[in-house]
Amino acid sequence: MLALIRTIDLALDIYTWILIASAIFSWLYAFNVINSSNRFVASIGDFLYRVTEPALRPIRRFLPDLGGIDISPIVLLLLIFFLRQFLWTTIAPLLV
Repeated sequence: MLALIRTIDLALDIYTWILIASAIFSWLYAFNVINSSNRFVASIGDFLYRVTEPALRPIRRFLPDLGGIDISPIVLLLLIFFLRQFLWTTIAPLLV
């Protein structure tokens, strides 16, 4: 059962890095640092959007409008951090 918790923790860790990459990519795209007409760059952006948007959309519905500042990735990162800590401090000791 501990292997399942480690696998979930690893998946959450990978998703955290994908979420960070998506936020950085959106900044680079917004400031026109990367060439958006490049097919490779567009495919990376599409992948990051498709992977992160289903988790960010429900959070954005509950957050107030902050005038162009999107803090939904920060909220999701905090939720992931909480979930990982909950797994290791509450669930894992019960299984050992």
